[in-house]
Amino acid sequence: MQAIILSSNTAIRAEVITLRTNARKIDGISKAVLVEQLKEKLKSGKIVKFAYLKSNGEVRIAFGTTNHDFVKDKVYGWGASRENYATTAYFDLEKCSWRSFRWENLIAVF
Repeated sequence: MQAIILSSNTAIRAEVITLRTNARKIDGISKAVLVEQLKEKLKSGKIVKFAYLKSNGEVRIAFGTTNHDFVKDKVYGWGASRENYATTAYFDLEKCSWRSFRWENLIAVF
């Protein structure tokens, strides 16, 4: 028997992904772990390359960050966390603006 230990945030993401996609639990967990890995890399201070499916069906290859030192002067207002909407926000270095994607649409982290 093998056990998978998830943080509470990752477990919540896995459940949301599973419900939204009508997928197997293990697929939701796998995608949630990928989201968690991306979020850690985005905070690290490095530029992160990743891919996700846009709402119009196009695949987007993005270069982004959420590193506080880089984005602190690009935060406007006190809006609600994107976590409340089951999405992940990042500062897009090509578009020079904030973007977000739905967790289940993440394809890969490079």
